[in-house]
Amino acid sequence: MATSKPVEFLRLTDVHAFYGESHILHGVDLTVNRGEVVTLLGRNGSGRTTTLKSIMGLVGRRSGSIMINGVEAVGLPPHRIAQRGIGYCPEERGIFASLSCEENLLLPPAVASGGMGLDEIYAMFPNLKERRSSPGTRLSGGEQQMLAVARILRTGAKLLLLDEISEGLAPVIVQALARTIRMLREKGFTIVMVEQNFRFAAPLADRFYVMEHGRIVEGFAAAELNDKMGMLHEYLGV
Repeated sequence: MATSKPVEFLRLTDVHAFYGESHILHGVDLTVNRGEVVTLLGRNGSGRTTTLKSIMGLVGRRSGSIMINGVEAVGLPPHRIAQRGIGYCPEERGIFASLSCEENLLLPPAVASGGMGLDEIYAMFPNLKERRSSPGTRLSGGEQQMLAVARILRTGAKLLLLDEISEGLAPVIVQALARTIRMLREKGFTIVMVEQNFRFAAPLADRFYVMEHGRIVEGFAAAELNDKMGMLHEYLGV
């Protein structure tokens, strides 16, 4: 049986990004196909988070081409990019401390059709259902991370940009997040992850890009992972 050709969701071509006078990305090229989990690997300062922020339009200036579902987005403001079905989960999470867990979930506007209802969210994140009346400040780090991911699912986003979602969390929570990512992939979501925790990222991703000094230095499929371990050790120390 013939396998269906991958459908491209996101393509970055020669993307440069700046914060003020600082030139952070130096011609990034990458593609993400619909339904894939793609992980950006690299040391701190390699440009991975700036790549996610560039896709969302959250850098000072960017140039090159950022195609989202065949539409050029490099000149669009962040709210227009969100309306293309992109959701960004930043490292700092951005939970509203004075609001309850459920109020945090009800806050995001629907920017695209097909956002998850509360029942769906609570089925996927039982912890959040138990804690729905708790203020943001009372949630554990893991619960806050689950809430940050759940909140972008409410918007109708189909491409999720996840920045260091496992950082600083207990192993049992990290395992729960891994299950969530697998579930989202099965539901047809497309995910780009920036992840320092290689053991967390490795089993989840379909493809990897390695970044250094604001450039992509290597891209490969999950099937090639064992062959690439020497190179990864050189770049990442894993």
